[in-house]
Amino acid sequence: MEDRLDQIDTQILDLLQHDARVTTKELADKLGLTITPVSVRIKKLEEAGYIKRYVAILDRDKVGKSLIAFTSIQLREHSQTALRNFEQKSVKFKEVMECYRLTGNFDFLLKIAIRDMKEYNDFLMNKLATLPNIGSVQTYFVLSEGKSETAYPLNMPL
Repeated sequence: MEDRLDQIDTQILDLLQHDARVTTKELADKLGLTITPVSVRIKKLEEAGYIKRYVAILDRDKVGKSLIAFTSIQLREHSQTALRNFEQKSVKFKEVMECYRLTGNFDFLLKIAIRDMKEYNDFLMNKLATLPNIGSVQTYFVLSEGKSETAYPLNMPL
């Protein structure tokens, strides 16, 4: 697939990221096309890696993960091996929803989904604290969520 997407590709991506269950027929109707070219475009977008996967976004309260923590970690050693080692081990914990390597005062930011403070304490003491090379840990707990978005704004062709 070309490096640049045309307006139809962008519209397809925009529609799918807001509702991945939309049918090809519904997409075709919205775009003023027939089903076959829309299907072909979706397949090309998947093969080119623009569409990584299809998921259902769950209500975290209903599945018992009502507490979100953002934990920043500063490592003692910053070698390539040390950074990779921490990342590879921390992403294996089921509580870790997202992991980012950062610039600035901290090396990593983890988004952690847990049931309550007891579960966070268990995670901290029995999982995170067992990893080597941790220098400092600072955790922020989410009190309220003003916005949580999964769709990227796609206003023009990329």
